[in-house]
Amino acid sequence: GSSDSEFFDPLEPTLRNVLDQRELKWIFVGGKGGVGKTTTSCCLSILLSQEREGDVLLISTDPAHNLSDAFQQKFCGEPTRVEGFPNLFAMEVDASGKTTPSFAGPSASMPSGLGMEGMGEELDFLSDMAASIPGIDEATSFGEVMKQVEQMDYSVVVFDTAPTGHTLKLLQLPQVFDKALDKFLGSKGLLGGMLGPLASLLGGGGDGPGGGLMSKVEDMRQLVHRVKEQFSDPDLTTFVCVCIPEFLSLYETERLVQDLAEFEIDSHNIVINQVLFPERVCSSKLLMARVRMQEKYIQQYEDLYEDFHIVKTPLLAEEVRGIDKLKAFAQNLCEPYSGEQEEGDSDEVSQEDQVLALQQQVAKLRAKCARLEKDLAASQQQ
Repeated sequence: GSSDSEFFDPLEPTLRNVLDQRELKWIFVGGKGGVGKTTTSCCLSILLSQEREGDVLLISTDPAHNLSDAFQQKFCGEPTRVEGFPNLFAMEVDASGKTTPSFAGPSASMPSGLGMEGMGEELDFLSDMAASIPGIDEATSFGEVMKQVEQMDYSVVVFDTAPTGHTLKLLQLPQVFDKALDKFLGSKGLLGGMLGPLASLLGGGGDGPGGGLMSKVEDMRQLVHRVKEQFSDPDLTTFVCVCIPEFLSLYETERLVQDLAEFEIDSHNIVINQVLFPERVCSSKLLMARVRMQEKYIQQYEDLYEDFHIVKTPLLAEEVRGIDKLKAFAQNLCEPYSGEQEEGDSDEVSQEDQVLALQQQVAKLRAKCARLEKDLAASQQQ
């Protein structure tokens, strides 16, 4: 907590708690589009790579793939080392399922001569069934990622998630999956009767041709459950919500926090990005008005989320792109931004700008005078 204990000590306004939690294995960074998730996840990964001995993997599941833009280096579906860091790797996964391994219908691997020529279609139908379970695409690609991650032994994985919805769909998956399987394959289910005689062929024991679709589906199910188990463990997984101090974002964040609680996913950090600090606004009326609006919403965040670490990061003059800027911005996550002047942000508006502003004012006043004179002349004629 901080030193000024008015009513209670607010939690430290940094992500230090995430860096210090050494067992953390999965860190999600999420929020709606355009609030700075990618910047936050890149900066957090940089900090983690400095804190941890082991390797850090940053994965983007956002189809827009902003990691390549942020680091200005091309990433793909395989972990690639980020230039300039010994132990930071990044990859961009297509979670829409275009790259997912489908349940390749075993019809291809069916031995002919079993009188099974007609079975191909039923089995393809079965794979289509499995593939039509909602959210299965995201799950398979996540499953693949988890398999890869387990083989490669990263000390921590940061997910730059797609704008809000997808991640949560994923976490509902185990329930959906079990229900669907039961519906399709249970003894009273849609295909249950037909499967009795086929079970051995489909590799009930996994010894059928091609290992069998059933064992594939079962593997898939176990994977989905393992994902869920790991993600619901607050020692292993946490979700960092990123937002901006505006109404819509506040509302979205509230929904996100509720959903996370419902799926039992730990979340105790909120990053409020694009904050204007009054010390840096000088004399712009527009910016002062924005500061007042932002302060109102920041106050609401602080009232709503007393038990969260609330981290405020500044709106800068330029985009945060390239390693140097990311490293610099990352400092705002581990120590509160003070709103001091930045270099090149001098309070003195340059003389040319002042002259320009005055000229604009003069032009406006001239126009106003002309209008008033016209009105006056019109009223006199009446």
